[in-house]
Amino acid sequence: MIKILKFGGSSVATPGNIKKVKSIVEQCDDNKFVVVSALGGVTDQLVKAGMMAAAGNEAFRKELAEIEERHLNAAKALIKPQQQGHVLSGLKVLLNELEDYLQSMSRLQEHTPKLQDYVLSFGERMSAFLVSEVIDGAVLLDTRSIIKTDSAFGKAQVDFEKTKALAAGILSTIKGRAVLPGFIASDGNGVTTTLGRGGSDYTAAILAAAAGASLVEIWTDVDGFMTADPRKVEKACPIKRLSYQEVFELSNFGAKVIYPPTVHPLLPANIPMRIKNTFNPTAEGTLVDASADKVSNQSVKGISSIDDIALLTLHGVGMAGILGISKRLFGALAGAEVNVALISQASSEQSITFAIVPEHVAQARNAIERAFEIEISHQTIGLKIENDMSVIAIVGENMKRMPGISGKLFHTLGKNGVNVVAIAQGSSELNISTVVRKADLRKALNVVHEAFFLVDYKEIFLYIAGVGTVGSHLVQQIRQQREDLMMRHHLKINLVGVLNSRKMLFDEQGIGLDDVQGTLERKGVPLHLDGFLQHLSTLNLRNSIFVDCTASAEVAGIYENVLQSFVSVVTANKIACSGAYETYRKLQDLSRARGVKFLYETNVGAGLPVIKTINELVLSGDKIIKLEAVLSGTLNFIFNTVSETIPMSEAIRAAKEKGYSEPDPRVDLSGVDVLRKILILARECGYPLEKTDVEITPFLPQSCFDTPTIDLFFEKVRKLDAGFETRRKALHAAGKRWRFVASLLDGKAAIGLQEVDGTHPFFNLQGSDNIITLYTERYSAQPMVIKGAGAGAAVTAAGVFGDIIRIANI
Repeated sequence: MIKILKFGGSSVATPGNIKKVKSIVEQCDDNKFVVVSALGGVTDQLVKAGMMAAAGNEAFRKELAEIEERHLNAAKALIKPQQQGHVLSGLKVLLNELEDYLQSMSRLQEHTPKLQDYVLSFGERMSAFLVSEVIDGAVLLDTRSIIKTDSAFGKAQVDFEKTKALAAGILSTIKGRAVLPGFIASDGNGVTTTLGRGGSDYTAAILAAAAGASLVEIWTDVDGFMTADPRKVEKACPIKRLSYQEVFELSNFGAKVIYPPTVHPLLPANIPMRIKNTFNPTAEGTLVDASADKVSNQSVKGISSIDDIALLTLHGVGMAGILGISKRLFGALAGAEVNVALISQASSEQSITFAIVPEHVAQARNAIERAFEIEISHQTIGLKIENDMSVIAIVGENMKRMPGISGKLFHTLGKNGVNVVAIAQGSSELNISTVVRKADLRKALNVVHEAFFLVDYKEIFLYIAGVGTVGSHLVQQIRQQREDLMMRHHLKINLVGVLNSRKMLFDEQGIGLDDVQGTLERKGVPLHLDGFLQHLSTLNLRNSIFVDCTASAEVAGIYENVLQSFVSVVTANKIACSGAYETYRKLQDLSRARGVKFLYETNVGAGLPVIKTINELVLSGDKIIKLEAVLSGTLNFIFNTVSETIPMSEAIRAAKEKGYSEPDPRVDLSGVDVLRKILILARECGYPLEKTDVEITPFLPQSCFDTPTIDLFFEKVRKLDAGFETRRKALHAAGKRWRFVASLLDGKAAIGLQEVDGTHPFFNLQGSDNIITLYTERYSAQPMVIKGAGAGAAVTAAGVFGDIIRIANI
């Protein structure tokens, strides 16, 4: 059997990713043809370098140097030292050729589609050469010797007859694995052409049809086609199976999973295609074949969108009953090389509306004004242009067998205040497209998704675990804010489930917030977490959020099941995020895969925006170089409270009584709580640390923590009071203070008691406050400082409430 595997730019973007590709390809012994794109981002660099060179801008050399460095470093990271010479020299040959070509363009100051195609070819050629050297037993083939096209440079048309004949002769000689560059081909004279941006998918399909492959696998960075764009629709989930026609429609209307023409060679050959995730290879992905509509009764398979389009309407009495208007209009657009994405025509024949990309508006207007010059001058025909529009398309083969789909779509949009500007539907009923204003796109996508994949109305449903210290404050804050949220923000929060360590209670209609603990005691049933999960799954309420206000490992252990049920998780419980890194990563990945949220801002700093800030820095491209923090409000309170009149044991007791510490203060005093926090921050900064990687220096002897009860613990500490007082006096005389500090430097984390003087930013930290200093590539001279209340039930509950609102507002 022959399989064609295609790996996109993100799949080969880094040496680590290429190793994943190697692992995937080498898993089975089928004859495999591996098509690769250029390393992620390289094609854009080549476009830029070509334009600079043609403009005589010497800055093209900088782009070239970056491309060279990236490829050579990748080779050094992937190839054993004794084998690097051949690979590095091969890359240098290509890089030197590219440099010579760019220099020639610079001298001639010429830039044509033909020249650009050749420049862009180097991205795939270098990538394919490198990957072929990494995969065991692989040979390198040049796609240009197989795929033949016309000379329409930039987006050449394939000559399938010549390609099939060449493929039969070349591919049949390969036994095992071969690597080919995607995107590129050649014309009848052997001149390099390209198949259009994204054309590596198309390459794989062309080769599959020519070679009679049994399967095409498109390996990308998502788990297949999604029911909607997960960046806009939180509840989007992978689609298991699609027909060729459904894929083509979804791709044409904005789904960026594959290049739309990819379907064309596969359909007549009846070759199935599977979309897989390089970074989650065990995920099922999406199967595309001819039988998808026969094995599923689902009417709407997916929702796609084009974010930014312009809507043009040719209108006027001069159109009614006049033959050839449409021909003149679309002929003029074709002559101006304007592609039309959608067409809608009134039955009165007095208007034709069509959608195009905004970049083509000027040339479309000019072409139309030339074609209808007389009618426009006589004002019998006019042209209306509307910008900032978007297209939403619902797609499904089975829509034609299901009455009421259009009605449901328009009713859903209408009742949510989304105006439909234009409508298009083919007689096949495979696609119903609507044009809405760009400002309404996210809202429209979400309500349509809810209508066809969830339920008909929006509401936030909460399940709260733990209604003690933090949980009771959270319920109180929700009760106080509930009316305002409803009146000002149209957000209704319903508490539909609650549990404590003994009981659980569910009420789909809502549990009253006035006496949650009492209601749970009176009406609750014995707690079984499996039963809780089953009930949550059975209710299957949209926009559901599970809120964990406990410190329970058992409750943290159900997060995965909760996320699997498409329920978001907000937690003040640090156990999951500070446990095994694999668990932390799995929860992150699972939340993304399910289109739900996993938020834990209060894990560090209570209500302070610590994790959110680090996330935003990292996502925006900044790098955390150094982090220092006082992360325990409990310990800071204790060390600020210890004095000549208040010994250590009494300061600890005060922290417990005020609710600053955990119910068992030994958790805080052992440093375990701070360890969990610095571990979470390290992971948010991108370091996959485990607990054992954190160096911890406790300030109390181990005997204090080995006591069987809290009372015995306090007795042990009381015996240490005199020693602490002696040290405190010496510290005071030296003008210093104790601070329990967590640090992260170069991926290494440590926690322990430090003595700081008046020049240190931690010296004047008051009460139970926390402080975090972040030194980053952008904040290198002066750190970013986050400071404020870092302990207490009320501020922690406020932070949890903030996370709930963040999810509700997405």
